[in-house]
Amino acid sequence: MTNNYWLLILGAGLVTWLPRILPFVISRNVTFSPRFRQVLDYLPLCILAALLFQSLLTIEDGGLPRLKLEETLACIPTFLVGYYTKDLMKIVITGIITIALIRLIG
Repeated sequence: MTNNYWLLILGAGLVTWLPRILPFVISRNVTFSPRFRQVLDYLPLCILAALLFQSLLTIEDGGLPRLKLEETLACIPTFLVGYYTKDLMKIVITGIITIALIRLIG
């Protein structure tokens, strides 16, 4: 490989790494107000909800969003396991097994 490739790989790694690390480094010495901390507590939930809806909906050009039936059906037992167990590993395993069974049957 030439030096250009190594520089490209290094630059891509730096651009990927910096936005993930800088907020922790900068916020380490900052004291946030209780109200702002309360807002930050909801951030992971909002991100997960956005990722969930993105995977459940399909959008075609010029049309309205439609639900993906298989993925939506797989959410039902996954949500139930999540509600009752609050265990991330059980939630993930339930989701994977459910979608696999739905695709196997369908």
